[in-house]
Amino acid sequence: MDLTDLMFTLYPYVKSLHIMAVISWMAGLFYLPRLYVYHVEQAEKTEALHPIFLTMEHKLLKVIMGPASIVTWGAGLFLVLTPGIVDWTQIWPWTKGGAVIAMTWFHHWLMYRHKSFSAGQNKLTGRQYRMMNEVPTLLMVIIVVSVVFKF
Repeated sequence: MDLTDLMFTLYPYVKSLHIMAVISWMAGLFYLPRLYVYHVEQAEKTEALHPIFLTMEHKLLKVIMGPASIVTWGAGLFLVLTPGIVDWTQIWPWTKGGAVIAMTWFHHWLMYRHKSFSAGQNKLTGRQYRMMNEVPTLLMVIIVVSVVFKF
């Protein structure tokens, strides 16, 4: 069995893994900005909540989102590198790829925000985090529409 045959054999398994990892990663990307909203709005009222929020945010980032993003990327690269699966002359792989890169940037922005909370230097408001909570939704729409319609 050559490499191409192996990739075709593994394709449905890797695609399933990719979908599960994307769901886990997206859950974190949707939830973490909401945690930041609560952190800003509630921890300033009750200082004892600050370490609780930090722990919740840290675990979400490191235990769920980090591994899920790595599996998403790894499985996704396997899928796009499987010969004959992606027609690179079409627009959709590029729009999806751009949105995935933007999603990854957003993930890193959330990590940076967590560091600012940890250092007691958060400058953003609950309203600003609510607005940023819409970023993964917009990117998800671009990704799903790109993949389903394959322009």
